Amino acid sequence: MDKQMLEGKVAIITGASYGMGQTIAEVFAEEGAAVVLTARGKEKLDAVVDDLRRKGYRALGLAADTSSTKDTVRVFEETVKTFGDVDILVNNAGIGEQTIIDETTDEWMQYIMNVNLGGPMRYIREALKYFLPKNDGVIINISSVNGARPFCGATYTSTKGALNTLTKNVAMRLIETNIRCNAVAPGATVTPAHLANKAGEQPGGAKMLEHSGHFVYFPGPECEPVDQAYACLYLASKMGRHVKGQVLQVCNGAFL
Repeated sequence: MDKQMLEGKVAIITGASYGMGQTIAEVFAEEGAAVVLTARGKEKLDAVVDDLRRKGYRALGLAADTSSTKDTVRVFEETVKTFGDVDILVNNAGIGEQTIIDETTDEWMQYIMNVNLGGPMRYIREALKYFLPKNDGVIINISSVNGARPFCGATYTSTKGALNTLTKNVAMRLIETNIRCNAVAPGATVTPAHLANKAGEQPGGAKMLEHSGHFVYFPGPECEPVDQAYACLYLASKMGRHVKGQVLQVCNGAFL
């Protein structure tokens, strides 16, 4: 096995200024990849990228909104301009929420859907412009255990269920190619979003959990961000070369 599992690869990771996205970028960089980190907030993003560069890693930070097609196109153009190619896409950016269906406004619904589902669709569509001509590439969608057990907000859980379906749909589309598409479905993972959820501080508060908590073990055993990053590393490396259309749940046994 290669000393560095992603040596020579170029990876785009969305939502990478903190939490799981940041950790995925760090692990990929440690394994030899040039990493392109995107986020809406430039200050935090720049700090993460500067830290990676100080450690000797190749890193680029791009402030971008996944709900913008223009930003999406720019991210890929800047990636290729800087590193010459793109090999791996990790769709990590997303918004967590706990709003119950009867309190979900049209504006909120459209906002969450545009980021959590529209974002990955835009990035996959753009990635295939680069992957298909060379018949090679990796797409990893960061879903959630909520994709199968919808105990959080109505819109959030719906987007994660749809993201699982999109993962399989894209894998079917690409079945005759060397491009693979899979998803990682994290359980309770110690990130700022998870801590806010435990404290009832996400949009919607704890109201949904008052109803859904009877059906799930939450928070239950927790994972660290690096556990999700290692799952992504498996799918991005040659170890996952024949894994296609799968949703890999990483939950420390909380959602068996």
